[in-house]
Amino acid sequence: MKFTVHSRGDHDSNVISNNITAYLQEYKLEIDVVEPEIVISVGGDGTMLKAFHKYSHRLAETAFVGIHTGHLGFYADWQPDELEKLVIHIAKTPFKVVEYPVLEVIIRYHDDVTSERYLALNECSLRSSEGSIVMDIEIKGEHFETFRGDGLCISTPSGSTAYNKALGGAIIHPSLPAIQVAEMASINNRVYRTIGSPLVLPQHHTCLLKPSSKMDFQISIDHLTKLQRGVKSIQCRVAEEKIRFARFRPFPFWKRVKESFIAD
Repeated sequence: MKFTVHSRGDHDSNVISNNITAYLQEYKLEIDVVEPEIVISVGGDGTMLKAFHKYSHRLAETAFVGIHTGHLGFYADWQPDELEKLVIHIAKTPFKVVEYPVLEVIIRYHDDVTSERYLALNECSLRSSEGSIVMDIEIKGEHFETFRGDGLCISTPSGSTAYNKALGGAIIHPSLPAIQVAEMASINNRVYRTIGSPLVLPQHHTCLLKPSSKMDFQISIDHLTKLQRGVKSIQCRVAEEKIRFARFRPFPFWKRVKESFIAD
């Protein structure tokens, strides 16, 4: 099996990364940073996001597993003191693959030629660099509402516990193929009226966001933020690709939610 290790970069994470690399090579596994069959993320959820984006072009061939070296995360399910157990599992145990949906974002521009496609594991968020944004929101090709406010967040089920939750969005089990649209401080008056609640869209529904004027936008895809100019529309939907996690033992999602937010 070909593997690679992606470290957060701090001292503890680097030590663990070096150890797991050495152990797996002792078991005759081959390190391959270009075409790995399994990516081992050592750090936190942010480290897993970076690993996902580095290998988002080969999601069908690569599985991910996480070791957390900080606060308990939603993507890293192994503790540093379980390193030897994980190594034996990777080297000798066929792992179960669990697939979770990711978000496809297509940004089109007013030149009608250029477009950019991104995949997000957690969310896509957008804000204006000039104040409030005004967006026409279409669902399945039909106008739904005109939004005015600070911004919008479109999240995956996996990302529903991140920025989406802070905006009052629902927590969705990551096995459900859906996306969620949450508002940031919407303005409601006689001119602008929004639903005021997060929207959960199924796999076959596309959400199209159309700016009402030519404004510059800060668009974030997970941890990556870029200033976009001349945006004509932002199309969001459940991607055909999925992220694949290597599971060697149960990973109860609702237990992790409880431990992260309400447990003593």
